[in-house]
Amino acid sequence: MKTKRTLKTIILSLLLMAAGGTAFAQCDKTATFTASATNYLNDKGVIERTKDEETVVTFDKKAINITTGGSHELTGAVKTYTCNWAAPYKTGKTVITTLITDGGRDMNATITIEGKDGKVTLTFEAIEMPNKKIQLLADKFE
Repeated sequence: MKTKRTLKTIILSLLLMAAGGTAFAQCDKTATFTASATNYLNDKGVIERTKDEETVVTFDKKAINITTGGSHELTGAVKTYTCNWAAPYKTGKTVITTLITDGGRDMNATITIEGKDGKVTLTFEAIEMPNKKIQLLADKFE
C-alpha cells in the first residue's frame, strides 16, 4: 500500500515539474506578440481611440522590438524582466522595464503582457506619458 502511494506521489511530482518546466522554458525563449489594433487609454483605463494597424512585438530577456504599421519601430534594452506563466501564452504574466527609443526620443517604459480568461494583452506605460496607456490584444502570441 505504501509503495503505491509513493509511486503515485513520484508520478504526480514529475507531472507538476514537467508542467512547471514548460512554463519556465517559455520564459527563456524569444516571444512574438501580434495585434491588429491599438487602443489608446486615458489614466482611468478608458479607451479614447482605437487605431487599426498591425503591431508586432518581439522580446526576450535582453531586448524588445515593437513595429507598428510595418514601418514605425521602437527598440530597447531590457532593464528588468519577470516572467510567470502557469499555462504558456494563455495564463500568466511577463513584465518588462526598458528604456525604449522611438526615433530619437527615449522613454522609460513598463510593458506588461498578461494572459487571462483566454486573452493575452500587452499594456505599454511610459513615465514620459503619465496620463496615457497603450494596449494591444493579441491576435497571435508565440
